[in-house]
Amino acid sequence: MGSNLDTPGCALAVGAHPDDIEFGCGATLAKWASAGCRVRHLVCTDGAKGSWDPGQDLANLVHMRQEEQRAASRVLGGDGDVVFLGWPDGELEAGLDQRRQLCSWIRVIRPDVVLGHDPWKRYRLHPDHRSAGFLLTDAIVAARDPHVFPEQDAPPHRPSALLLWEADEADHLEEVDAFVEAKLDALLAHRSQFRSTMRIEESSSRDQLEGFRDRVVQRLADHGRSEGLGAAEAFKLMSDL
Repeated sequence: MGSNLDTPGCALAVGAHPDDIEFGCGATLAKWASAGCRVRHLVCTDGAKGSWDPGQDLANLVHMRQEEQRAASRVLGGDGDVVFLGWPDGELEAGLDQRRQLCSWIRVIRPDVVLGHDPWKRYRLHPDHRSAGFLLTDAIVAARDPHVFPEQDAPPHRPSALLLWEADEADHLEEVDAFVEAKLDALLAHRSQFRSTMRIEESSSRDQLEGFRDRVVQRLADHGRSEGLGAAEAFKLMSDL
Protein backbone atom coordinates (compact mmCIF):
# COMPACT_ATOMS: atom_id res chain seq x y z
CA MET A 1 0.00 0.00 0.00
CA GLY A 2 1.34 3.41 -0.95
CA SER A 3 1.53 6.41 1.33
CA ASN A 4 1.93 10.17 1.29
CA LEU A 5 1.52 12.06 -1.94
CA ASP A 6 3.71 15.09 -2.45
CA THR A 7 1.92 18.15 -1.10
CA PRO A 8 -0.28 19.46 -3.92
CA GLY A 9 -0.48 23.10 -4.81
CA CYS A 10 -4.27 22.98 -4.64
CA ALA A 11 -6.70 20.36 -3.34
CA LEU A 12 -10.48 20.23 -3.75
CA ALA A 13 -12.53 18.07 -1.38
CA VAL A 14 -16.10 17.27 -2.50
CA GLY A 15 -18.59 16.01 0.08
CA ALA A 16 -22.26 15.16 -0.11
CA HIS A 17 -23.11 17.00 3.13
CA PRO A 18 -21.50 19.40 5.57
CA ASP A 19 -19.15 17.30 7.79
CA ASP A 20 -18.50 14.53 5.22
CA ILE A 21 -15.20 16.11 4.21
CA GLU A 22 -13.98 16.29 7.80
CA PHE A 23 -14.83 12.63 8.39
CA GLY A 24 -13.28 11.53 5.10
CA CYS A 25 -10.09 13.55 4.78
CA GLY A 26 -9.93 16.30 7.41
CA ALA A 27 -6.48 15.44 8.76
CA THR A 28 -5.01 15.08 5.27
CA LEU A 29 -6.31 18.51 4.30
CA ALA A 30 -4.87 20.01 7.50
CA LYS A 31 -1.49 18.41 6.76
CA TRP A 32 -1.39 19.73 3.23
CA ALA A 33 -2.60 23.20 4.23
CA SER A 34 0.16 23.44 6.82
CA ALA A 35 2.66 22.81 4.01
CA GLY A 36 1.25 25.56 1.79
CA CYS A 37 -1.48 23.78 -0.16
CA ARG A 38 -4.52 25.86 -1.12
CA VAL A 39 -7.48 23.81 0.15
CA ARG A 40 -11.06 24.26 -1.07
CA HIS A 41 -14.24 22.59 0.20
CA LEU A 42 -17.30 21.90 -1.97
CA VAL A 43 -20.55 20.55 -0.51
CA CYS A 44 -23.19 19.13 -2.85
CA THR A 45 -26.38 19.31 -0.75
CA ASP A 46 -27.98 21.85 1.55
CA GLY A 47 -27.81 19.54 4.60
CA ALA A 48 -31.46 20.20 5.40
CA LYS A 49 -32.18 16.63 6.55
CA GLY A 50 -29.45 16.63 9.19
CA SER A 51 -31.71 16.60 12.23
CA TRP A 52 -33.85 14.07 14.10
CA ASP A 53 -36.13 16.83 15.39
CA PRO A 54 -39.40 16.79 13.38
CA GLY A 55 -40.01 20.40 14.42
CA GLN A 56 -36.62 21.64 13.23
CA ASP A 57 -36.61 24.96 11.35
CA LEU A 58 -34.99 23.69 8.16
CA ALA A 59 -34.00 27.09 6.78
CA ASN A 60 -32.21 27.81 10.03
CA LEU A 61 -30.55 24.37 9.92
CA VAL A 62 -29.22 25.01 6.41
CA HIS A 63 -27.75 28.35 7.51
CA MET A 64 -26.27 26.77 10.64
CA ARG A 65 -24.65 23.94 8.71
CA GLN A 66 -23.11 26.31 6.20
CA GLU A 67 -21.56 28.35 8.99
CA GLU A 68 -20.29 25.15 10.63
CA GLN A 69 -18.69 24.06 7.37
CA ARG A 70 -16.97 27.41 6.94
CA ALA A 71 -15.67 27.15 10.51
CA ALA A 72 -14.41 23.62 9.86
CA SER A 73 -12.63 24.83 6.74
CA ARG A 74 -10.77 27.43 8.77
CA VAL A 75 -9.82 24.87 11.44
CA LEU A 76 -8.23 22.73 8.73
CA GLY A 77 -6.20 25.62 7.32
CA GLY A 78 -8.60 26.90 4.68
CA ASP A 79 -10.03 30.39 4.49
CA GLY A 80 -13.68 29.49 5.06
CA ASP A 81 -14.51 30.00 1.37
CA VAL A 82 -16.75 26.96 0.80
CA VAL A 83 -18.72 26.20 -2.37
CA PHE A 84 -22.29 25.04 -1.66
CA LEU A 85 -24.10 23.57 -4.66
CA GLY A 86 -27.33 23.56 -2.65
CA TRP A 87 -29.05 20.45 -4.03
CA PRO A 88 -31.77 19.06 -1.71
CA ASP A 89 -30.42 16.81 1.02
CA GLY A 90 -31.46 13.20 0.47
CA GLU A 91 -32.26 13.80 -3.20
CA LEU A 92 -28.84 14.29 -4.79
CA GLU A 93 -28.48 12.83 -8.28
CA ALA A 94 -25.42 12.38 -10.46
CA GLY A 95 -27.30 14.01 -13.32
CA LEU A 96 -26.22 16.18 -16.20
CA ASP A 97 -27.09 19.48 -14.53
CA GLN A 98 -25.11 18.53 -11.43
CA ARG A 99 -22.19 17.34 -13.55
CA ARG A 100 -22.14 20.60 -15.49
CA GLN A 101 -22.06 22.57 -12.24
CA LEU A 102 -19.28 20.57 -10.62
CA CYS A 103 -17.29 20.47 -13.87
CA SER A 104 -17.33 24.26 -13.91
CA TRP A 105 -15.94 24.46 -10.38
CA ILE A 106 -13.16 21.98 -11.16
CA ARG A 107 -12.19 24.11 -14.15
CA VAL A 108 -12.31 27.32 -12.08
CA ILE A 109 -10.49 26.00 -8.97
CA ARG A 110 -8.02 23.86 -10.99
CA PRO A 111 -7.05 21.43 -8.23
CA ASP A 112 -4.02 19.17 -8.48
CA VAL A 113 -5.71 16.59 -6.24
CA VAL A 114 -9.43 15.97 -5.78
CA LEU A 115 -10.90 14.02 -2.85
CA GLY A 116 -14.38 12.55 -2.43
CA HIS A 117 -16.67 9.61 -1.62
CA ASP A 118 -15.98 6.17 -3.08
CA PRO A 119 -19.13 5.56 -5.16
CA TRP A 120 -18.29 1.87 -5.61
CA LYS A 121 -18.27 1.04 -1.88
CA ARG A 122 -20.36 -2.08 -1.37
CA TYR A 123 -23.46 -1.86 0.81
CA ARG A 124 -23.28 1.93 1.07
CA LEU A 125 -26.72 2.90 2.35
CA HIS A 126 -26.91 6.66 1.92
CA PRO A 127 -27.87 7.57 -1.67
CA ASP A 128 -26.30 11.04 -1.45
CA HIS A 129 -22.88 9.52 -0.76
CA ARG A 130 -23.14 7.24 -3.78
CA SER A 131 -24.38 10.07 -5.98
CA ALA A 132 -21.70 12.50 -4.79
CA GLY A 133 -19.01 9.95 -5.63
CA PHE A 134 -20.32 9.28 -9.12
CA LEU A 135 -20.93 12.99 -9.66
CA LEU A 136 -17.30 13.71 -8.86
CA THR A 137 -15.87 11.02 -11.12
CA ASP A 138 -18.17 12.08 -13.96
CA ALA A 139 -17.27 15.75 -13.49
CA ILE A 140 -13.54 14.98 -13.55
CA VAL A 141 -13.95 13.31 -16.94
CA ALA A 142 -16.04 16.23 -18.19
CA ALA A 143 -13.62 18.87 -16.89
CA ARG A 144 -10.66 17.48 -18.82
CA ASP A 145 -12.39 17.37 -22.22
CA PRO A 146 -12.59 20.64 -24.23
CA HIS A 147 -15.63 19.37 -26.13
CA VAL A 148 -17.71 18.79 -22.99
CA PHE A 149 -19.58 21.89 -21.84
CA PRO A 150 -17.59 24.14 -24.22
CA GLU A 151 -19.77 27.10 -23.25
CA GLN A 152 -18.02 27.33 -19.88
CA ASP A 153 -15.58 30.22 -19.59
CA ALA A 154 -12.82 28.39 -17.70
CA PRO A 155 -10.54 26.18 -19.82
CA PRO A 156 -10.44 22.40 -19.39
CA HIS A 157 -8.50 21.02 -16.44
CA ARG A 158 -7.20 17.54 -15.57
CA PRO A 159 -6.27 16.87 -11.91
CA SER A 160 -3.25 14.65 -11.31
CA ALA A 161 -4.88 12.43 -8.68
CA LEU A 162 -8.19 11.45 -7.10
CA LEU A 163 -8.39 10.14 -3.52
CA LEU A 164 -11.59 8.32 -2.53
CA TRP A 165 -12.34 8.02 1.18
CA GLU A 166 -14.21 5.16 2.90
CA ALA A 167 -12.87 3.17 -0.02
CA ASP A 168 -14.02 -0.35 -0.71
CA GLU A 169 -10.44 -1.28 -1.61
CA ALA A 170 -8.11 1.26 -0.03
CA ASP A 171 -4.57 1.24 -1.44
CA HIS A 172 -3.14 4.53 -0.17
CA LEU A 173 -2.51 6.04 3.26
CA GLU A 174 -1.79 9.59 4.32
CA GLU A 175 0.11 9.77 7.61
CA VAL A 176 -1.54 12.33 9.86
CA ASP A 177 -0.04 11.91 13.35
CA ALA A 178 0.40 15.64 13.85
CA PHE A 179 -3.08 16.51 12.55
CA VAL A 180 -5.46 14.29 14.49
CA GLU A 181 -6.49 17.13 16.79
CA ALA A 182 -7.19 19.37 13.81
CA LYS A 183 -9.51 16.71 12.36
CA LEU A 184 -11.29 16.35 15.70
CA ASP A 185 -11.66 20.10 16.16
CA ALA A 186 -13.06 20.44 12.64
CA LEU A 187 -15.57 17.66 13.25
CA LEU A 188 -16.66 19.21 16.52
CA ALA A 189 -17.33 22.50 14.69
CA HIS A 190 -20.44 20.72 13.36
CA ARG A 191 -22.43 21.11 16.58
CA SER A 192 -25.76 20.62 14.81
CA GLN A 193 -24.67 17.02 14.13
CA PHE A 194 -23.71 16.08 17.67
CA ARG A 195 -26.87 14.08 18.28
CA SER A 196 -27.74 12.75 14.83
CA THR A 197 -24.27 11.78 13.59
CA MET A 198 -21.80 11.77 16.48
CA ARG A 199 -24.03 10.33 19.21
CA ILE A 200 -23.27 13.21 21.54
CA GLU A 201 -26.18 14.60 23.55
CA GLU A 202 -25.79 18.34 24.15
CA SER A 203 -26.81 17.87 27.80
CA SER A 204 -24.80 14.67 28.31
CA SER A 205 -21.76 14.01 30.41
CA ARG A 206 -18.30 14.45 28.96
CA ASP A 207 -18.16 10.67 28.43
CA GLN A 208 -20.03 10.81 25.12
CA LEU A 209 -17.74 13.50 23.76
CA GLU A 210 -14.69 11.53 24.77
CA GLY A 211 -16.26 8.40 23.30
CA PHE A 212 -16.63 10.11 19.94
CA ARG A 213 -13.05 11.35 20.01
CA ASP A 214 -11.82 7.87 20.93
CA ARG A 215 -13.70 6.30 18.00
CA VAL A 216 -12.15 8.71 15.52
CA VAL A 217 -8.65 8.28 16.96
CA GLN A 218 -8.99 4.49 16.98
CA ARG A 219 -10.06 4.41 13.34
CA LEU A 220 -7.03 6.47 12.31
CA ALA A 221 -4.76 4.21 14.35
CA ASP A 222 -6.28 1.10 12.76
CA HIS A 223 -5.60 2.46 9.27
CA GLY A 224 -1.97 3.20 10.07
CA ARG A 225 -1.30 -0.03 11.95
CA SER A 226 -1.91 -2.11 8.83
CA GLU A 227 1.28 -0.63 7.34
CA GLY A 228 3.28 -0.08 10.51
CA LEU A 229 2.44 3.62 10.67
CA GLY A 230 0.87 5.87 13.27
CA ALA A 231 -2.42 7.65 12.62
CA ALA A 232 -3.46 7.60 8.98
CA GLU A 233 -6.39 8.32 6.65
CA ALA A 234 -7.07 5.63 4.04
CA PHE A 235 -8.05 6.13 0.42
CA LYS A 236 -8.34 4.54 -3.00
CA LEU A 237 -5.84 6.41 -5.16
CA MET A 238 -6.59 6.97 -8.85
CA SER A 239 -3.80 8.74 -10.70
CA ASP A 240 -4.58 7.97 -14.34
CA LEU A 241 -7.20 10.66 -14.87
